[in-house]
Amino acid sequence: MTRPTAAFFDLDKTIIAKSSTLAFSREFQAGGLISRRAMLRSAYAQFVFFTGGADHDQMDKMRKFMSQLCAGWDVATVREIVHETLDHIVEPLVYDEAVSLIEEHRLADRDIVIVSASGAEVVEPIGEMLGADRVIATRMEIADGKYTGNIDYYAYAEEKARAIEGLAEAVGYDLAECYAYSDSVTDSSMLEVVGHPFAVNPDKELRRLATANEWPILSFVRPVALRRRIPVPPARPTLAALAVGGAVAAGGVLWANRRKRPGA
Repeated sequence: MTRPTAAFFDLDKTIIAKSSTLAFSREFQAGGLISRRAMLRSAYAQFVFFTGGADHDQMDKMRKFMSQLCAGWDVATVREIVHETLDHIVEPLVYDEAVSLIEEHRLADRDIVIVSASGAEVVEPIGEMLGADRVIATRMEIADGKYTGNIDYYAYAEEKARAIEGLAEAVGYDLAECYAYSDSVTDSSMLEVVGHPFAVNPDKELRRLATANEWPILSFVRPVALRRRIPVPPARPTLAALAVGGAVAAGGVLWANRRKRPGA
C-alpha cells in the first residue's frame, strides 16, 4: 500500500502576508490585553523581522518578550477575540498563491499541516479556515484559566523538524514524498526533513541555502480575501492540534489568552 503524504506549511509570510499575531494587536489592545507601548514595541520587532529576517538571537529575545507580555492574560478572552475577529482580520491577508498550493495538495490527497512558532489560539482557527488536517504550534503554560508567562512547548527551529518526524511516525507519512514550505532560514531543519522543500519569499540566508541545495524558490505576492476564491472545504473532523495553548510567534505580537495585569 502507498504510504500517506503531507504538505507542511509555515504560517507567517508563507500562508499569511504578515505576522498572524500582529494582525490581532489592535483587537488585543482594545480588549485590554496589551498597552499601547507594548503594541508599539511589538510593531517595531515585527518591522525588524520582516525587513531583515530574524536570526536565532532575535527570535529568542522576542520569545522572552512575548511570553512575559502574556503573563496574566485570560485564555478565554483571547480565544473570544480571535474567534470574533478572525474573518475580517486574517482572511484578506492569505496569499492567493498559498491557497492554490493548498488546493493542489489536497487534490493530490496529501494532508495539509500548518507548522508555526505562533500560538495555537491563533494558528488553530486559521488552520480550520484553510481546511488544514493538523496544526503544530507553540503552547503557553496555563494555570487557573490564565497564562503564567512560561512556555510549555515552543514549535521553533529544530523542534519543528522533530515534531514533523514524530507526526510522520504516528500517522505513517512517507517524508521522502512530503512537501514543506517556509520563508525563514530558522526553518531549514523543517525543510531538510522532507523530500520536496520549497523556499517561499525567503530571507537572505534561506535564499542562499535554497540556491546551494537547488531548492525551488517561490514568490507569493497576492494577498486575497479567501472567500473570493474557490471555497476551501471546512476543516475535517480529524483536525488535530499537536500543540494546543497559546504562544508567541516569531517577531510578532503575542496572542495568548490573558488579561493585562492591573497597573501593567
